[in-house]
Amino acid sequence: MVSVAGPETPEEAVADWPPVPSRAALAWRDLAQGFIRFWMWWSLAIQDITLRYRGSMLGPFWLTLSMLILVVGMGTIYSHLLRTEARTYMPYLAVGLIVWQYIASVTMEACQTFLVAESVIQQVPIPFSIHAYRVVCRNFIVLAHTLVIVPIVLVFFAIPVGWSLVELVPAAAMLAINGIWVCLLLGMLTARFRDVAPIVGSAVQMIFFLTPVIWPVDALGIHRWMGEFNPFFTVMDVVRAPLLGVPPEPYSWPVLLGFTAIGSAVTFALFARFRHRIAYWV
Repeated sequence: MVSVAGPETPEEAVADWPPVPSRAALAWRDLAQGFIRFWMWWSLAIQDITLRYRGSMLGPFWLTLSMLILVVGMGTIYSHLLRTEARTYMPYLAVGLIVWQYIASVTMEACQTFLVAESVIQQVPIPFSIHAYRVVCRNFIVLAHTLVIVPIVLVFFAIPVGWSLVELVPAAAMLAINGIWVCLLLGMLTARFRDVAPIVGSAVQMIFFLTPVIWPVDALGIHRWMGEFNPFFTVMDVVRAPLLGVPPEPYSWPVLLGFTAIGSAVTFALFARFRHRIAYWV
C-alpha cells in the first residue's frame, strides 16, 4: 500500500526557497563577475583608444610627443626658477607629469563612467563594474604610451636604476585599485547629480597646483607635512621614487594604503546601496 504525503505546511513551503542575497553580496558578485570578464573590458578599452585616434598617424603616441615637449619646456624654465639642477629636476618633472596625467584623466573620465554607457546599461544585463574596469584599463594603456619617455630621460641624465623598480608592481596595483573605486564613486554621483562633473573638473585643476607635481615637497619647508600627507602626492611618490632610484617619503605608503582602504570601503557601501538604481539614473 502506497502512502500519500499530505500537503506541505506554509513553514515547509517557505523553507524550500533559497535565501535572498544581501546587497553587499550582490555588489561583490558584480565586482567579481565584471573582473573575470577581462576580455570584455579590455576589448572595450582598445576600441575606445582606436576610435579616439582614428585617422591619426601616431595615434596615442601624440600624447607621448606632447608630453616630451612639455617636459623639456617646463624643465628648462622651472629648473631655473626653482634654482635646481636640470639633471635632477627633469626626471622628477617627467615622472610627476606622467603620473598626474593618469590621475587627472581617470578622475575626469570617472564622472562619465555610466553616462557614456547608457545604451548598454539599459539594454544588456552585464555587471556595472565592467564600465569602471574599462575606464581604468583605457587610461593604463595611455599611461603605458607616455611612460616611453621615462627611459629616455633616465638614460639621457644618467640616472641609475636598480632593484627598486620592483616596487612599481604594488604601486601599479594601487593606481588600478584607486582608479576603480574612483570610477564607481564618481560614476554613481554624476549619474544622479549632473553637477558633479564640472565640480570635479575645477577641483582637479586646483589640486594640481596644491600637489608637489612640478615643484619638490621640500619647497614647503616647515609645512612639508602638507605635501607628505597629500594622497595625490603619495600616489606619485610611490611611482616616482623607484624610477628615480630613491626611497619614497616615510609616510607615502601608510597614507596611500589608508586612503585606498577608506575610499574602497565607502565606495563599496554606496555601490551596494545604490547599484540597482544606476540604470534608472542614467
